[in-house]
Amino acid sequence: MSLLELYCAVDDFCKAMDKAQAGHRLVSGTAQRQRAGRLSDSEALTIMIHFHQSHYRTFKAYYQDHVEVYLKAEFPQLISYGRFVQRMPRLLGWLCLYLFSRFGLCSGISFVDATFIAVCDNRRINQHQIFKGIAARGKGSTGWSFGFKLHLVVNDAGELLAVYLTAANRHELKALPKLVKRLFGKLFADMAYLSQSMFEQLMEQGIQLVTKLKSNMKNNLMLMTDKLLLRKRSIIETINDQLKNISQIEHSRHRSPIHFLVNLVSGLIAYTHQTKKPSLDRSQFLRLENLVYP
Repeated sequence: MSLLELYCAVDDFCKAMDKAQAGHRLVSGTAQRQRAGRLSDSEALTIMIHFHQSHYRTFKAYYQDHVEVYLKAEFPQLISYGRFVQRMPRLLGWLCLYLFSRFGLCSGISFVDATFIAVCDNRRINQHQIFKGIAARGKGSTGWSFGFKLHLVVNDAGELLAVYLTAANRHELKALPKLVKRLFGKLFADMAYLSQSMFEQLMEQGIQLVTKLKSNMKNNLMLMTDKLLLRKRSIIETINDQLKNISQIEHSRHRSPIHFLVNLVSGLIAYTHQTKKPSLDRSQFLRLENLVYP
């Protein structure tokens, strides 16, 4: 997606939200000054999201070396880097609303996974102060880390359906009920989500939780389509990799927890604007729908 297309999408959303909120704002009865800033909210949001599409490692380098040098014609009322950073926390609400508007629709085939978002090097955990009392230590497949755990649900087209952020020591099953409120059909997960009680709870909501089975489990029969779709969990693992290495949602240079959330949500939005996402060709599974695999 080009910068112009991104700006048009963001600006249309902001205008629609302003129009929807116009009749619900509280008025004190006295005249209030509401002067627009030099840089509009739409332009600021576009810059924040475009950073995660630019392959720059730091926002400071992106703003000072790219925006202020090459994008002056596109943003003629640019403000200084310091003033822009001060403004970013105020736009977190807009970012969250826009992210929710970018969620896809459940198709009956969904994938769930969690990934660690480290906020500092393990050697500096004891000296780290910004996320003290908020972040936690957690252990994953790659070892221990200090930070948070990002829980994601995506559909077979690679579109985000739900996101949830917890401390790194929170188990995946604790977050799962928060993620499945808009789901139906089958939800594919790894062994971390294997739980009989959770399986029964989700079945009552019309959701079938599908995970690998342990070798000592009884009646371990599975439909061939479920067996093959479990192997396609690489879709959500690829998405996690792209979020970290392309959208830059993970780094250790945060100024505050609010700036951490701004960076995270902006990166998620940038992913939703990707023209090509990891996806699944469902047609190859239709002919195997009723086969059972032992």
